[in-house]
Amino acid sequence: MHVEYSGTGDPARSLALLWRTRDRASRGGDLGVDRIVRAAIEVADADGLAALSMRRVAERLGVGTMSLYTHVPGKGELLDLMLDTVHGETPRPADVPGGWRGRLERIARDTWALYLRHPWLLQVATTRPPLGPQVTARYDYELRAVEGIGLTDLEMDAVVTLVDSYVHGAVRGAVEAARAARDTGLTDEQWWRAHAPYLEKVMDPARFPTAARVGAAAGEEYQAATDPARAFDFGLARVLDGIAALIAHRSADVTPPTAPR
Repeated sequence: MHVEYSGTGDPARSLALLWRTRDRASRGGDLGVDRIVRAAIEVADADGLAALSMRRVAERLGVGTMSLYTHVPGKGELLDLMLDTVHGETPRPADVPGGWRGRLERIARDTWALYLRHPWLLQVATTRPPLGPQVTARYDYELRAVEGIGLTDLEMDAVVTLVDSYVHGAVRGAVEAARAARDTGLTDEQWWRAHAPYLEKVMDPARFPTAARVGAAAGEEYQAATDPARAFDFGLARVLDGIAALIAHRSADVTPPTAPR
């Protein structure tokens, strides 16, 4: 799979563009940084990150390639701008029911939806994230979801990282399923119905008793080999259960001892 790395641009130029502190970042008439970034996102959405280049973006905008460099120095800085921009799409409602658990679940589901809208995000390694205003605002919002529930600052950071990492891994199956349906012209259900009769003929329940039993139950329920959305729901609940156990443990640590009778 094609992989790009965020944070590879020149730090001074990237941060100036991300925070729009450079004079020329806000100039340029009908072109400008925002229009370039939106066109780049459209290219990546349509054809994947491997198709992204300054030339392709220029073609989409109907301008010469060199005119882009007046506003964005290169692909590294452009990728950081794209990431920061799409992270600004996630909602940040002030009131979410269900306490910390409801807030984290909402964040996880909004992140899931973001990946489905922009599958190319899975092709970007973000261990060195773009330090822009939208990424920062999102991180702050996620931290506030677990503020004041008994966790240390480092545990708060670890919790939001855990949830984000879980979504990143879980959504891959959903993205791959959507891509397979698009590229093959068959839905997962159609693929399963085509293969299931033949699988029943060759699968020996005596040789694979557990796989035969569980696989049959899952196939009947999902009408497919897997159900990424259902797997996501199940896994997210278990992640939140683990965080609840951590919070309960922290609460027990600070509970004052019972006075002797």
